Amino acid sequence: MKRAWLILLSLGLIMAISTSAFALDVKFSGSFEAAGMYLDKTTFMKGTTNDGPSTAFYFQRLRVQTDFIISPGLSLITRFDAMERAWGASRSAPSSNVDSLGILPLSAGTTAENENIAFDYAYILYHSPIGSFNIGYQRNGYWGTVFGDSSIPATNYGWFTQTGPWFAMAQIVKAMDNSKTAKNPAVTTTDQDIDKYVLAGLYMWKGGEVGALYFFQRDAHFRPPGGPWGGIAYLNGIMPHAKFRIGPVKVETELNYYWGDNKGEDGYASAKLESINFYLDAVADFGMFYFGGTFAYLSGDDPATTDKIEGGAILNYAGTTGGGIDWNPCLIMFNFDRTYWVGPLNGYGDFDSSPMNNAWFGQIKGGVRPIAAVDIMASVSYAVADQKPSALWLNKTYGTEVDLIATYKITNNLSYMLGIGYLFTGDYYKGVDSNNVVRDNYLLINKLTLTF
Repeated sequence: MKRAWLILLSLGLIMAISTSAFALDVKFSGSFEAAGMYLDKTTFMKGTTNDGPSTAFYFQRLRVQTDFIISPGLSLITRFDAMERAWGASRSAPSSNVDSLGILPLSAGTTAENENIAFDYAYILYHSPIGSFNIGYQRNGYWGTVFGDSSIPATNYGWFTQTGPWFAMAQIVKAMDNSKTAKNPAVTTTDQDIDKYVLAGLYMWKGGEVGALYFFQRDAHFRPPGGPWGGIAYLNGIMPHAKFRIGPVKVETELNYYWGDNKGEDGYASAKLESINFYLDAVADFGMFYFGGTFAYLSGDDPATTDKIEGGAILNYAGTTGGGIDWNPCLIMFNFDRTYWVGPLNGYGDFDSSPMNNAWFGQIKGGVRPIAAVDIMASVSYAVADQKPSALWLNKTYGTEVDLIATYKITNNLSYMLGIGYLFTGDYYKGVDSNNVVRDNYLLINKLTLTF
């Protein structure tokens, strides 16, 4: 009898201890992509020893987000990427640097870790009576329209709230930390961090929204002897946007204006920072058929104004991302997937990569949906540079691209995309030598996407 009571008491104790664990709810979501790409040439150059070969390969990525719902209003959210690699290709060498595009961190893990498994998100989401708080590694770099967005993981102390049609948000973002730690013991300087402070507001109605985001960023990671600018960049940004419908026409637009100063140190020159980016997209949808157009402007740096930087690398390093890696209006020009998997397309004096910068861009597009599961879209895009890199540069024309993309929705969760893009390469990539010849290029891509 004593043994039976002991067993019952033990079971009761286990049940009592485990009560909170039984309340835990776990939700999974994510995607799997498998794609094949053929690019006719990997450079724009022709008739030189540096001509790039063609390339053809398959690649894939598994992305899984897990929401651990501890109690109503309290969750722990994680996300990892796994097996992000080209099929059968060599693995990347281990590195201590996170996977990145320039200094833009694409992941919280390294390239080699993403080829196996790397966690990007791990943060607490708490809904309180005074608003919601999110703290930890999470998605950053997005707002308003897709233009200018680069969704990257970064550490963030965030707060947001919504009352009716009104939404407000505040963030403190630690974009980079170079303090001396046990894992970073070789540091001999102080204060070379990147810190960002964000305030945003939004008003929504049925079929539209209007809002604005303001940020201030202090970027000290290029202080001497880090170079090449050797100072601290203080950058402000204001980003108003609007989305709305007028009958069958869906319109979205965004203006990104940046201003500030780069304070030179130890003999490095100071410079004013100023840049403006603008985006307008309109699509008329008539059910089976749709058509529209896109316009974008991203200011470039005028090499004649040495005391002022109007665009380009320093602004990207200091917190802007131009057109953003989330916005991919073409299959070849300024396309992030092509840049990430193949690399930039080099010309004689410059290269094409994502995100878009220093450009006037226009696109007309149209499509047909012969059945509900099929969408066939064609577009013609033209782009020129806003500024030449130097007075000796020959031409501003990036080129004209024609794209054809077909998407078939196999099931609600499985879709297949087939695309072909042809780029009539512009003379911008000839650089300063009038004898240089650039080649046209084309790309084929197919992608199978599973969402869950």
